[in-house]
Amino acid sequence: MSTNFSDDEETIIQEPRLWRDERWTAQVIKNEDDEGWAVAMTLKGESEPALVGPWTMGRDKKNPKPLDAAAFHTLVKTASEVLRRHEQQLHAKLHKHVSVDTAEGRVKVMLDIVPDDDNPYATLTAQNDMGEQIAQARVQASYRLSETSAAAWIEGGFGKP
Repeated sequence: MSTNFSDDEETIIQEPRLWRDERWTAQVIKNEDDEGWAVAMTLKGESEPALVGPWTMGRDKKNPKPLDAAAFHTLVKTASEVLRRHEQQLHAKLHKHVSVDTAEGRVKVMLDIVPDDDNPYATLTAQNDMGEQIAQARVQASYRLSETSAAAWIEGGFGKP
């Protein structure tokens, strides 16, 4: 499927099986799994669709229902929500934190993973109640942050975990 377009191409298309605005392309395609139709939503500059879902058959029960403005706007909203949820999940996976109560007060320990293909790593950072950084250490990307591991790092004087 060739739905992506170059960055300088901003052609608005409104055809029965292809709609494009400044950011999104909706393309009705033959569903390879059965006799029905599907619609693929691709964000400008991306090679893969953000959303692929079933599409309604037309009145003749052979061809797809044509795209229209209302359907396109609904598809844009749905595809945008899929991307937003994906970004939230990725952020939650790469950025974690716990809080530990110590004699000096509450310490927030954060783990920020850098998913580099060649050399992934993570940064462990401690902040006091005022949000001031009190320690930082580089750790392996596989480091497991928990209240127990954070407390051990703090009790060890913020040395190499």
